[in-house]
Amino acid sequence: MRWSDFSKLIKLRLTFLVVFSASISFLIGSKVNGDINWFNWGKLIVGGFLVTAAANCFNEIIEKDLDKLMKRTMDRPIPSGHMTTGQALVLGLFMGMAGTYLLGSLNIDTGLLSVFSIVLYAFVYTPLKRKSPIAVFVGAIPGALPPLIGYVAAHEKIDAIALILFGIQFVWQFPHFWAIAWVLDDDYKLAGFRLLPSGKRNLTSAIVTFIFTLLLVPVSLLPTWYHFGGYYVGAVSLVFSLAFLYLAYKLLSTLEIGSAKKLMYGSFLYLPVVQLMFLFDFIGKVK
Repeated sequence: MRWSDFSKLIKLRLTFLVVFSASISFLIGSKVNGDINWFNWGKLIVGGFLVTAAANCFNEIIEKDLDKLMKRTMDRPIPSGHMTTGQALVLGLFMGMAGTYLLGSLNIDTGLLSVFSIVLYAFVYTPLKRKSPIAVFVGAIPGALPPLIGYVAAHEKIDAIALILFGIQFVWQFPHFWAIAWVLDDDYKLAGFRLLPSGKRNLTSAIVTFIFTLLLVPVSLLPTWYHFGGYYVGAVSLVFSLAFLYLAYKLLSTLEIGSAKKLMYGSFLYLPVVQLMFLFDFIGKVK
């Protein structure tokens, strides 16, 4: 098996973003406790990588026939014939069990949340993608679980900070994913995926995307509002949220694929910046 095939099977870039999000939240949770256990941080990164890779692997097994229909996915290892379904299943099961074991060794809640994330993403969200745009709402839950898992891995309980970390990533999922769905709508329709709010690139989909991007503005300010972060994270979050909102407005006013691409790229930048600022500002406050 070639590395390029394995990286496509586990959706390496997506997996990296998930692990990054969880690792930042682990550090925040660790500072609540007073110190950072770097060995456990390493276990979280490896375990989180394996669990996320397994979920993506199961997703590709289930969608192998649909991936053949789309230009962006037809070169994945299973539809291209570089890997059999059986080989992918063995890899997915191994990664899922190993990752769950590592995360569960941190505490039982972290292990249970990781199993819940795999099941919801691979076996609920994945089949829903062809049935209704509600799939995006379902998918936003496992998509927002990484920061919650990372925080619980360090702090061992779900508190207000954990819910804020989850909430920011949950709301962010919608403009992020709908921007991607807008850009790739023609390809998605080849596989029968219905992912835009109205099912089409139209004003309704753009309005819904704008509303959720607007909702992200107050949600991103929750760390400052509840005094978990200071004015630095509040200022940066506000500036980036308003810039993000402007990109959503441009999509609303133009309904063009080019505007959706800018919103998509903006989403890739927005989340890590806000999460890192929360971490740095929180560390400064607890010192």
